[in-house]
Amino acid sequence: MAVRRPRRGSAVPPAPAARCSPRPCALPVWRAAGGAGRAAFVLLLLVAAASRAGVSAAGGPEVQSLRGSWRLGNGNGSVVLRGEVPGCVHTALHRAGLIQDPYYRFNDVMYRWISLDNWTYSRTFKTPFDFRKWQKVNLVFEGVDTVAQILINNVTLGRTDNMFNRYSFDITSVIKEVNFIEVRFLSAISYAAEQNRCHKGYSIPPACPPPVQKGECHANFIRKEQCSFSWDWGPSFPTQGIWKDVRIEAYNNYHLIYFSLISFFVKSTQKWRLEIEAIFDVVSSKPIVGFVIVNIPELQTQQTFNVTLQPGEGSIVLLVNINKSFAVEAWWPNGHGKQTGYNMTTTFIMEAGYQIEKFSKAYFRTVELVQEPIHGSPGLSFYFRINGRPIFIKGSNWIPADSFQDRVTYDTLRLLLKSAADANMNALRVWGGGVYEQDEFYDICDEIGIMIWQDFMFACALYPTDQNYLESVGAEVTHQVRRLKSHPSIILWSGNNENEAAIASNWFSIPYADRGVYIKDYVMLYVKNIREIVLAEDKSRPFVASSPTNGLESVKEGWVSQNPYDTHYGDTHFYDYSIDCWNWAAYPKTRFASEYGFQSWPSFSTIKKVSSTEDWSYTSNFSLHRQHHENGNDQMLQQIEYHFKLPQSTDPIRKFKDMIYLTQVMQAQCVKTETEFYRFSQSEIIKGEGHTMGALYWQLNDIWQAPSWASLEYGGKWKLLHYFAQNFFAPLLPVAYEDKGVLYIYGVSDLHVDHKLTLRVVVYTWSSLEPVCILSKGGVTVKAQSAVPIYKESISDFLERCQNCTRKSCVVTFGLMGEDGLQSPTNHHFLSSLKDAVGLKKTQLSASVSQQDDIYIFDLHTTAIAPFVSLDVGSIKGRFSENGFLMTEKKKVVMFYPWEPTSIEELEESLTLTSLVDIV
Repeated sequence: MAVRRPRRGSAVPPAPAARCSPRPCALPVWRAAGGAGRAAFVLLLLVAAASRAGVSAAGGPEVQSLRGSWRLGNGNGSVVLRGEVPGCVHTALHRAGLIQDPYYRFNDVMYRWISLDNWTYSRTFKTPFDFRKWQKVNLVFEGVDTVAQILINNVTLGRTDNMFNRYSFDITSVIKEVNFIEVRFLSAISYAAEQNRCHKGYSIPPACPPPVQKGECHANFIRKEQCSFSWDWGPSFPTQGIWKDVRIEAYNNYHLIYFSLISFFVKSTQKWRLEIEAIFDVVSSKPIVGFVIVNIPELQTQQTFNVTLQPGEGSIVLLVNINKSFAVEAWWPNGHGKQTGYNMTTTFIMEAGYQIEKFSKAYFRTVELVQEPIHGSPGLSFYFRINGRPIFIKGSNWIPADSFQDRVTYDTLRLLLKSAADANMNALRVWGGGVYEQDEFYDICDEIGIMIWQDFMFACALYPTDQNYLESVGAEVTHQVRRLKSHPSIILWSGNNENEAAIASNWFSIPYADRGVYIKDYVMLYVKNIREIVLAEDKSRPFVASSPTNGLESVKEGWVSQNPYDTHYGDTHFYDYSIDCWNWAAYPKTRFASEYGFQSWPSFSTIKKVSSTEDWSYTSNFSLHRQHHENGNDQMLQQIEYHFKLPQSTDPIRKFKDMIYLTQVMQAQCVKTETEFYRFSQSEIIKGEGHTMGALYWQLNDIWQAPSWASLEYGGKWKLLHYFAQNFFAPLLPVAYEDKGVLYIYGVSDLHVDHKLTLRVVVYTWSSLEPVCILSKGGVTVKAQSAVPIYKESISDFLERCQNCTRKSCVVTFGLMGEDGLQSPTNHHFLSSLKDAVGLKKTQLSASVSQQDDIYIFDLHTTAIAPFVSLDVGSIKGRFSENGFLMTEKKKVVMFYPWEPTSIEELEESLTLTSLVDIV
């Protein structure tokens, strides 16, 4: 039986974590006349208020951005430079030429001094408007990282201690024509250590990350990106800086703070309804009356509401009934339909003399997390229904795209997210040890159909629950839910990453007598605070307290279940590096696999940018330093040796490149085997287990250039795993596995209708490009959105039928074909380890390159069967149409889609062709 382990198998999970808070005083809700009461039946949904806010007519608010160049200095004044805002100290120092690339070689440790110092951002600015004409002037920070004192004109406005909060300071009485602003930061490392020292009574583990991570301690005592103190795939760079927008806002009478849209489908009337919420700060001493016009032209829907805004901060809720005579197109995940959104204008016309116009997209989709009894199985289901349709969740886990958030541009996000969609993914889990992503991230997901499982930012740790901490978390959660709930892509809120499992499995060796204290803290933080706020702020989507969790069973057991990895409930995380990853029987037949994976090294071209010649060895100090997972490099070797021969080249650089290639082949084949197991388990119950309805492998992207579980390297280059994902997540896929000497092939389909198809099985000997036998089976019914067995034969009969075949001498390929060009990828099944394969020949692989419009065509030729053919064009940015494939024909055409301008000459010069038989 495979061992289920905490975070990727490490005995001591990395240090992350934070604090928590009860809900701040609930805002009064000003109901608008003209909207009926809220629908009794509320299915779930959504809307993205992409939102540009336009203000028209005289008297509208003044906004002055404070983005741009600030003065930046360290604690004793010995280092002074210009620092861009938004930005952070590390990137400012690098831009000024005062430090090297922080990712170069061992700089993560060499530059530790930066995070231990206390830095100050300051600048002078002129107020471009007559501040005396305004009732209120605010200084607004969308994000401060993290612990800082804010001063303007030598007056302390307040302090910040939460990277994920929005801070607004009233500067009406202190603003002048010329102003001096300072943001005095305190080292996050020092602050976290001090908070830990101040926490009396009992410890809050873990104190420090494992030494292999070269990280900082007590990350759980600061509301900051937890992995910035290090993780098992990333460096320690506890940044300081103004990481999001900062501005001055001046207004009279009233000001719009938040604007959100959520859609619901009302079953009783069979109509869609929008719930619009607008939160205002009203500075008038008297109520302000007016009206709101909501207009969705494409749906011929327009409604007018009379509203009254009361003094203070509060919200108005508008319920908009969509014209039933128009067929509303719902928002669908990638692969299941369109991502239709409707342009909507919301105009606030108040007696105060100016109006506000909000331009947004209205999306319509429902989401349900279904946890119901399953016939023939103990426990409950765990799957998502979108717009009433069960959807198999296919995708990965998202981590921060950089240690320095100011380097994460729109183009960075689009490239990574588009790569996910191009690999047939329909979902990503935004993991709880990183950050709540920027607005553009969710906008892109809305646009391309990537569903988001959104963790709150708590991971692999226990957290304090003192009042200050809870209040800070309360403000954080309220802000983030209000900011993000309009996005249809977000289908789930999840309280934390692995913290239920940490208590249940006693990761931190807590004496049994003390366990109750930590369970009480857990419930206080995630249930009585975070969950309560989420339920009050957003009734359109489900909430789970943790991942992994047993869902409703965990709730029944007091929110901390005895075994959160139980395959009969909820979701599971699974890591075991000692198993033979080709053995599907080692994997849990779970309801939902939300984390699993294997490591590999990134391409040599990626590593080369941050290393020097002496580093280019699998056992170099650099290679050991870059590996943050205990025994990670050895575990990869062990997994490779199950099925492949290790490289023996006497050329050290050639040997290093061969090792990198083999780690990527191993990773791709391992995750393929595991993912295909989860996909073919979706429609069956075996010994009470099955009905698997989700596969999110760990992890999609990288934070720097290092060995990790990612399928996309830092910079976006596709590893072989990502090319494999394009196939193993294909909407139509045949999957083969062996059980007790019998070969089974399943037809797996995400398509919405049944298809009658032809299964074509082609068997080759390793020594010949000519097939030894071909089986064509017509009239195979592959059912809609299911996995069904379509072929079964004993291996002995199979080999006998394909004359002269043995397990070691032959390989099986197979695919599904239908009418109208419907076709699956060609899959393969190895009958033995490739290190034992008989007949494999050294091949002559060659390629010629041509161009057609913006696409480059690689015509490949081989003289023999070539397993795991890899095309690599070094640092030229782009991706191939396929890669890492089994080449069983003399010729093959592969496309290259460039992400930046290139040429045939550049591609030919950079191209490296490798197959398994080249590794010696």
